Amino acid sequence: MPSIFSKIINGEIPSFRVLEDEEFLAILDINPLVIGHVLVISKIEIDYVFDLDDDVLGRMILFSKKVASLMNSKIDCEKIGLSIIGLEVPHVHIHLVPICSADDLNFTRPKLKLSMEQLQETHRLLTE
Repeated sequence: MPSIFSKIINGEIPSFRVLEDEEFLAILDINPLVIGHVLVISKIEIDYVFDLDDDVLGRMILFSKKVASLMNSKIDCEKIGLSIIGLEVPHVHIHLVPICSADDLNFTRPKLKLSMEQLQETHRLLTE
């Protein structure tokens, strides 16, 4: 059964696409830790990040670096934090989170509930 991320990649579920190439897709997290939280998803449906071939993992990190650079140029933050947890969706993905403190990467905190307008505005900010 395809993961929710495979359905997003295939266009079966709408998303706020930030950047895409033939191997990876970056989308806004609709339940973010902070505004601007982006997910980088492998288009290969593999559950565990360390099961990726080394060259694919390397390209995923480089793609994430490109997305993080874009985010850092558009969002007021100290840095872009990176986290790979892999428990919530069985499909390799990287969290890129604008951070001003280490607590901004605390995944035990409640997620934000953003309105459609807030998501659209964040998407516009990152893609214009």
